Amino acid sequence: MNIKDFLGIELPIIQAPMAGVQGSELAIAVSQAGGLGSLPCAMLTPEMIQTELTAITATTSKPFNVNFFCHTPPQANAEREGIWRSALQPYFAEYAINADDIPAGPGRAPFSHDIADAIEAFRPPIVSFHFGLPAPDLLARIKGWGAKVLSSATTVEEAVWLEAHGADAIIAQGLEAGGHRGIFLSEDLTTQVGTFSLLPQIAQTVNIPVIAAGGIADAKGVAAALSLGAIAAQIGTAYLLCPETKTSQVHRAALKSASAQHTALTNLFSGRPARSIVNRVIREIGPMSNSTPEFPLATTAITALRSKAEANNCADFSPLWCGQNATGCKEISATDLTRALSPVMLEG
Repeated sequence: MNIKDFLGIELPIIQAPMAGVQGSELAIAVSQAGGLGSLPCAMLTPEMIQTELTAITATTSKPFNVNFFCHTPPQANAEREGIWRSALQPYFAEYAINADDIPAGPGRAPFSHDIADAIEAFRPPIVSFHFGLPAPDLLARIKGWGAKVLSSATTVEEAVWLEAHGADAIIAQGLEAGGHRGIFLSEDLTTQVGTFSLLPQIAQTVNIPVIAAGGIADAKGVAAALSLGAIAAQIGTAYLLCPETKTSQVHRAALKSASAQHTALTNLFSGRPARSIVNRVIREIGPMSNSTPEFPLATTAITALRSKAEANNCADFSPLWCGQNATGCKEISATDLTRALSPVMLEG
């Protein structure tokens, strides 16, 4: 099956949804260029999602993807939150932050019927998920309006599970990928493998299309993924310097520096492992800590530090999401980058 028949796009390029650093503008540019633009919705309210979808559908008639998380919301745990805030206390003191003034609360919501209500009128043609799939009744609603469902797998076992539970395609997320790991059947990070090891194993095991993600930064990398059984490549890090993103100045500076060559999986920013450029807080108390509250409850306390530091142009406490290959980051339009990433354009 080719990507045009499956998703209705011209180029085998899917822009990875990147919560916190993009909105509809990036998704529109990629879709207009012939790839699949994606809107990350995990940090948006239903009203915000509707605003972004209105912008997308008013600007392009091309296919687009909306992305959601499928985590189980954790129960607040005052003891664990206290341990985490104690670990951060030296930094709070440094920035004159009173930890008692920081509210507790989640930073990301899972897909729900309220969200389905908000998006159903737009009938997004592609809906993707991280951390598994939503409950069967929610999945049935999505498929009821004709959407294709994609979800991330970080192991062969996760890919098999996703196929059995209704996914229409698998995003094979290799260890190189920036941002949050899609791991959901285990918490054992030793199960995580590189893209070009994972991709052919998944492609040989499932009977649905497979999309490669992680460490792919140019047209040659996309071509390699296609040769190993993928129908497309999902790419995020390469887009982070495009003008259509909302990447912060401290994040942009880190991406353009030698620091981008050193990334690590860390749970400090949310409570779940995610790949970031190594900065001060990762070096000093991470990268992985047993002190963090469950995802996404770890976000709130460290965000207070991030805000203070970034006001002084400091990235010490910022989640500098980045894959292991930042060489594709270019300060060019997302339209031009999408076309440059396609091996079809390379051959032309």
